[in-house]
Amino acid sequence: MRISLATDSLDGVASILVSEIEKRGHTVIPHGAVSDERADWAWCCARAAEDVASGVADQAVVCCWTGTGASIAANKVRGVRAALCPDAATAAGARRWNDANVLAISLRLTSAPLLEEILDAWFAEAASPDETDLANIAYLSEIENELTR
Repeated sequence: MRISLATDSLDGVASILVSEIEKRGHTVIPHGAVSDERADWAWCCARAAEDVASGVADQAVVCCWTGTGASIAANKVRGVRAALCPDAATAAGARRWNDANVLAISLRLTSAPLLEEILDAWFAEAASPDETDLANIAYLSEIENELTR
C-alpha cells in the first residue's frame, strides 16, 4: 500500500516511522518534518489526508505531540476518517468498525514497542462487512455531503 505520512516534528517515534511502515511492506509518501515541506501540524497532516482523499495514498499516518491536532486536521478533509489510536486494540477497532483510513498517533505517548503494536494491528485489520457497520460509514458520508453543500 501507499501510506502518506505526516509529522510536525522529529520528536519521539517520528524518526522511526518511515522505517517501521516500510518494514511492513508499504511505500511511504512523506510530509512535514520527514520531508522538505511545511511541518506545521495543520498543514502537513491535512496534506497527508488529502493524499488519501484523492487516491494518491491508500491510507495515512499523521502525528503531532498529542495526536489530537493531527487527527483534527486530517478529519477536515472530505472522505477521511482519522482515528487517534493510543494502543493496538483501538487501532484494530478503528479499522474494523469505523473503516478509518488515517491513523493519528501521539508522539508524546507512543513508545517504539507500542508503535510496532499499533502499526501491526492497524495494517492487519480490515473494514467490517457487517451491515450495521457499513450503514454507519454510509451515514457519515451522508452527513459530510449535506454539510458541504
